[in-house]
Amino acid sequence: MRKLLPLLSTDSHAGGRSALTCRYRCGDACFHEVPNTSDNEYVGDVIAGALSRRSMMRAAAVVTVATAAGGAVALRSAAPAQAAPAAHRQPGRTEGARGLRFAAVAPNKNDKVTVPDGYAQSVVIRWGEPILRGAPAFDADRQTAAAQAGQFGYNNDFLSLLPLRGEHGRQVLVANHEYTDEILMFKGYDPENPTREQVEIAWAAHGLSVVVVQEEHRSGRLTPVTRHPVNRRLTATSEFRLTGPAAGGALLRTSADPSGRTVYGTLNNCAGGTTPWGTTLHGEENFNQYFANGSSATDKRYGIGTGATERKWERFDKRFDVKQEPNEPHRFGWVVELDPYDPDSTPRKRTALGRFKHEAAQPRLTADGRPVVYMGDDERFDYFYKFVSSKRMKKGTSRAAREHNLTLLDEGTLYVAKLTGDSPGQIDGTGKLPDDGEFDGSGVWIPLATGDVSHVPGMTAEEVYVFTRLAGDKVGATKMDRPEDVEPSPRTGRVYVALTNNSDRGKAGKAAADEANPRNLNKHGQILELAEHWDDPAGDGFAWRLFLVAGDPNDPATYFAGFPKEKVSPISCPDNVAFDPHGNLWISTDGNQLGSHDGLFGVATRGERRGELKQFLTVPTGAETCGPIIQDRRVLVAVQHPGEVDGASVEKPASSWPDGPGRIVRPSVVAVYRKDGGDIGV
Repeated sequence: MRKLLPLLSTDSHAGGRSALTCRYRCGDACFHEVPNTSDNEYVGDVIAGALSRRSMMRAAAVVTVATAAGGAVALRSAAPAQAAPAAHRQPGRTEGARGLRFAAVAPNKNDKVTVPDGYAQSVVIRWGEPILRGAPAFDADRQTAAAQAGQFGYNNDFLSLLPLRGEHGRQVLVANHEYTDEILMFKGYDPENPTREQVEIAWAAHGLSVVVVQEEHRSGRLTPVTRHPVNRRLTATSEFRLTGPAAGGALLRTSADPSGRTVYGTLNNCAGGTTPWGTTLHGEENFNQYFANGSSATDKRYGIGTGATERKWERFDKRFDVKQEPNEPHRFGWVVELDPYDPDSTPRKRTALGRFKHEAAQPRLTADGRPVVYMGDDERFDYFYKFVSSKRMKKGTSRAAREHNLTLLDEGTLYVAKLTGDSPGQIDGTGKLPDDGEFDGSGVWIPLATGDVSHVPGMTAEEVYVFTRLAGDKVGATKMDRPEDVEPSPRTGRVYVALTNNSDRGKAGKAAADEANPRNLNKHGQILELAEHWDDPAGDGFAWRLFLVAGDPNDPATYFAGFPKEKVSPISCPDNVAFDPHGNLWISTDGNQLGSHDGLFGVATRGERRGELKQFLTVPTGAETCGPIIQDRRVLVAVQHPGEVDGASVEKPASSWPDGPGRIVRPSVVAVYRKDGGDIGV
C-alpha cells in the first residue's frame, strides 16, 4: 500500500495559504467567526425530515426517465476505465481521454510554471505592462497612480478570451485584478502608515483590464497589442452603474450619490463568466475587508471589521469608513457586467443577481433563449444560487440586439439551493461512501425575489437583494463548503460546482458532515455535479452527486467518479473550473494541502475514462492558479500572488518568477502550448 502524501503543517492558514495571502486577499476571513450563525436546517436535518428516501429516489428518477425521452442528463455512474491501445504519439503524449493525452506533471515545489513534456510556455502579460496610450513602461521604483491606471493591474484572476472581428489572429483578453499585496509591491512599505501615493497606486491596480492580444501563427504564444483602441483599465475609482430592482433604493444611497445609482470602483474581483451575447461577468468577492469601523447594525452578516482595515484606505477616502458612509459597503458584492468591445461604456453592477461574496457567475441559456446564471458564495457554510432571466436573448451583433442583451440580467427571479442526500444515517464525517456507492441526492431551488416582489417573509425585495445571505438563512438554504466557481458543461448541461474546503465542518457548534459535504475538518474540498430536472435550467428541481472528493488518492476518503484511484493525480482545494473543446473539466487549485504547489488539472466527465484526473501544470512558490482558459491550441492561466510567503517583501523575495533573480516578483498571465504546434492533449 502506498503511503499518503505529506500534509502541510497544521499551523498553516486555512486552505494551506500563507498568513500574508490571508491578510491581503480576504482580510483573514477564515480566522474570523463564521458569518453564518443561522439555525436553518443542515442537510442532515433535512434527511430526517419531510423528504423520505422514497420521495428523493422518485425525484432522481425523473431525471433518469427524462434522459430516455431526450430531456435531462441522468446522473449515472460510469464503468471503470480500461486502457486504450497505444496510438501514434506526439512528444510527451500518453493514453487518456481526448484532450488529456499528455504526461501528467508530478507534484513539486518548483519556483516556476512546470508543464508536461513536449509543451512550451510564455508570459502573455505581467503586472504593470502598459496597455493604454500614454502609459509608461513599468518601473517598480518609480511607480505612480497615473502610470498604474494605464498599465495591466495586479493579481490577475479570472480570464476571458473573446474574438475580435475584422482583425485576423487577434483576440480580446479580459482579466480581473482581485487584490493588491502592498508588501510585495513597495520597497519599505509600512503597513501601519501607508502613503497616499501607495494607496492611490493600489486603487489603480484593482479592477479589470481589457487588452487585445495577437496570436503567433506557429505556436500558442500570445502577445499584447499595446495602445489598441479597445484596450481599457477599470479601477477602484472608475464609474460603475447600479442597475436592476435594488438600484436607487434607500440602502444604496450615500452622501456622494443620493440617487443610489452610481458607484466608483469595483473591488476584489475574483472569478467570473463569459456570456453568450459577448459580455463578461465579474464577481466582487471579499469586499468586506476594505471597510473600517463596522458594527452589527451595519454589517448584516458580511464580515466587516469593527476597527481599522489592513490597507487603511479609510484615512484617505471617507467612503471606506462605515461610520461616515454606512451604505457604501452595500454598493459592493455584486456581479459586474462589462462590454469589452466598447471602451466608452459604463459597466453595470447587476442587483438582480444578489449581493454576497461572488466567486463567479456563469450563464447558460434555456430552450427559449433566457439566460440562467449560476453563482457561488465563497464563505464557509454559505450558499449556492441561480438567477433566471425573464427576457430572451436576441441573436446577432446589431446595435439593437446588443442594447437589448445588456438588459437581460436586470429582470428575473433569484433562487437559492437546498440539497438533500439519499443515504440517511450513513454519513459519518470520514468520507466513507454510502451503501449505494455515491454521495448523491436531489435538490430544490427556493425563490427569493422576482423584480420588486419578495418571496421571503419579513424581508422587502430590496432587502433580499442587498442582504441576500440573510434571505438564504430565512428560507433554510443548504450550508456548503465554500462554493466557489461554477461552470455548466456546454455539451451536457450538467453544472459543476467547486467546493474548495471547510476546516470548520464538524467542529463544536458548527454543522457536521452531510452527504453533499461528507468530511468533517474538510481540508481538500470536492466538486459537485448537478443536473436540472428535464435539463431545464429554469426549473425548480435537480439531481446532484459529488463528482470528485479531492485529496490524496491513497486516502480512502477520496473519490474520483469511480475511476481507479491509482491512475489519477493528487488534487487539493479546487477553485476555478472551465471546460475544454472536448468536454473535459479543468480545475485550478488554491491552497494545496498535499505538500505541492498549486496547479491545473484536467478530468474527463464522460465515457469510460470519466474521473480520470491528470495534472497539467504547477505554478511558482506562493502562487495560486487562476482563470484557466483551454482552447484547441493553448491553455491560459493567471498566476496570482507569486512569492506571497510569510516573511517575504520586495527586499526579501520568496520567488524569482517570472523574470529571474534581482527583479521584482510580478503576477502574470501565462500561455502553454505544444512545441510542435498541435492541439492540446490529443
